[in-house]
Amino acid sequence: MTLEVRGLCLSVAGKSLVQDLDFVAESGKVLGIMGPSGCGKSSILDFLCGTISSSFNCVGQILLDGKDISSLPAYQRKVGLQLQDHLLFPHLTVAENLAFGLPAHYKGKSRTEQVEKALLNCQLPDVGCKNPVTLSGGQRARISLMRTLLSEPRALLLDEPFSKLDPELRGQFRSFVFEQVKGLDIPVVMVTHDKNDLPENIKMIEL
Repeated sequence: MTLEVRGLCLSVAGKSLVQDLDFVAESGKVLGIMGPSGCGKSSILDFLCGTISSSFNCVGQILLDGKDISSLPAYQRKVGLQLQDHLLFPHLTVAENLAFGLPAHYKGKSRTEQVEKALLNCQLPDVGCKNPVTLSGGQRARISLMRTLLSEPRALLLDEPFSKLDPELRGQFRSFVFEQVKGLDIPVVMVTHDKNDLPENIKMIEL
């Protein structure tokens, strides 16, 4: 599985952000995109998952495992996006938040089993019935990531997922994310302005 971008150009309000960007993210590996705030890093991810604002002028081709997905709506691309704000629905329990990410083909007992497995995976087996607002920042971050992974994406995008955490939690969650990513056979693209957030010896693009 690969996620490939060809000839990506992004501009907004007459300002060019990205010009003729090409890259290939390989299965099971992280591709890092670094750059200062406002350089278009997050906009690249929005373009990849199909949620970029209509105010942007976008040119380029996206290939997922060789298939052109550039014109597909976001819900058909099977590209997961993990944001820096680990937003969970406050009117749902933690378990219900996780179940929200599951594809429709999981029914009844199998949905419950997938949720329980996810809670064990992030070492939070007893929080399923809790309201997410009662969780710590690190716990919310883990649940948010697991909800994204439960949607079974064919590629994963990480938008500065550690930036809102304090230094101790940042290190713990960084280790957790890359541990989860290591077990996935999908391409991963991560944007950040901090080189320390990226795993060692990875392919990196600087904007």
